[in-house]
Amino acid sequence: MRKTDSFDGLAEFLAIAKRLSVRKAALDLGMTPGAVSLALQRLEQRLGVLLFHRTTRKMSLTESGQQLLERIQPAAQAITSSFEDIAQSSQKPSGTLKLIVERLAIPHVIEPLLPAFRQAWPNLNIDITVSNRHGNFISEGYDAGIMIGSYIEQDMIAIRLSPPFKWAVFGSPEYFSKHGKPHVTSDLAQHECIRFRRPEKGDIYRWEFINNKELIRIEPTGLITVNDGELMRSLAVKGVGLIYSSTFHTSRELANGTLDAALLDFSPGHDGLFLYFSKASRNQPKLRAFIDVCSKIIKK
Repeated sequence: MRKTDSFDGLAEFLAIAKRLSVRKAALDLGMTPGAVSLALQRLEQRLGVLLFHRTTRKMSLTESGQQLLERIQPAAQAITSSFEDIAQSSQKPSGTLKLIVERLAIPHVIEPLLPAFRQAWPNLNIDITVSNRHGNFISEGYDAGIMIGSYIEQDMIAIRLSPPFKWAVFGSPEYFSKHGKPHVTSDLAQHECIRFRRPEKGDIYRWEFINNKELIRIEPTGLITVNDGELMRSLAVKGVGLIYSSTFHTSRELANGTLDAALLDFSPGHDGLFLYFSKASRNQPKLRAFIDVCSKIIKK
């Protein structure tokens, strides 16, 4: 037995009630008059009442038809308004833009960008989570994320937000004056290295270099292990040991002379901060609005 949908025939009923004509209702609905008439007959059979008085010249609502119209018309109007609102929101940025960003992005992207974004879209909510744990990006409902490009999954769309930077070894001028600079990667075994434990994975980050066109990974040796980038750089500035970082992370220290770079010739390549999002999210108006402001404010 065919399962009856409670909404079967209601669109036809509303169209006929509006026009008081099957033929005109059919034109409005893009259906044949026969199909509209059949839908009405099925609805009346299901309800067990006549909804219209029919003559050869005109139609009019019965008492039952009038009662049904008065009850369902407000709901039908609400549904129509909801559809129109959704259609409009698909063209105009609305709702909440939910972002997850690496801490590094705060001073370089979020702080310079957010005032301009709020000015451009004052009614658009933005929810920012600062975290290096991006593994559950999709399941946790984020619209986009900002992190270092080499960590982004390959099936994501990525847009560069920062100038290219290099990974290298960094130490204070005092440390290099006392212990000398490493000139090849094997020299690192003779130096005190500050190790970094990745908060999102719990492992010790291996230092990566290109040597004779081959990627090599070195697990540094040292007595100090940290899981915070700011602390790691602060210890390096104080001459405690060498760190593996990027010219972007250490840009402030390089500019004021508190850190110096080594082994730049062995850098594994240019990286950067990227805005990333899934292919399913790329056409969201709120995300397009954010990308547009990024393109105007952020210097790449």
